[in-house]
Amino acid sequence: MFARKVRVEYERDGQRLPCPLKWLDSFSMRNFTNASVFDDTIPVADGQLEIGTNVPLEPLREAMEDWFRRKNYLPKDSKLLLEEV
Repeated sequence: MFARKVRVEYERDGQRLPCPLKWLDSFSMRNFTNASVFDDTIPVADGQLEIGTNVPLEPLREAMEDWFRRKNYLPKDSKLLLEEV
């Protein structure tokens, strides 16, 4: 089910930093999008997420970035970066 491994980072002051596990847990535990496709996500460590084969990467990035901004985790001048590894 969680066949894909994804690196989740954000940019701050020109540096790429791993998203804290707290952020990833917050997104994964709260299905605020009402999109069941995001149910197939599980955080494993800082900056590491495992996802199912049907989870679209760009919509996931957009939903996570939106959630992190709502929670004031992600600064306004930062952007979220997802990369399948």
